[in-house]
Amino acid sequence: MSSPHAGARIERAIEAAGLSQRALEKATGISQSTLSRIVSGARPAKMPEIAAIARAVGATVAELAGSGSVAARVQCAARATNGSDMQRMRETLLHYLELDAYLDDQAVPATV
Repeated sequence: MSSPHAGARIERAIEAAGLSQRALEKATGISQSTLSRIVSGARPAKMPEIAAIARAVGATVAELAGSGSVAARVQCAARATNGSDMQRMRETLLHYLELDAYLDDQAVPATV
């Protein structure tokens, strides 16, 4: 499911988060040897692995999988009357939209 360049994106995200593969292993439960194979491109990352890595390094699934950023496709406007931080509101909205896109990709039905 991941693109051929997901390993390089994952490696950059791990470095940007200041984590070692061993630290990421502890945070995700994905063995260091599997992480090494994913980063090197010897093994494609499965979507649940990408999701776990994204959560651990503070990235989105789309950023790591290379499926295109929802942020690049979405336009939003908001108004806060309670002094809320608009950037934080946008980031929260984008995380929910990324999750929605991921669930759509995985054919997980929406609940009502």
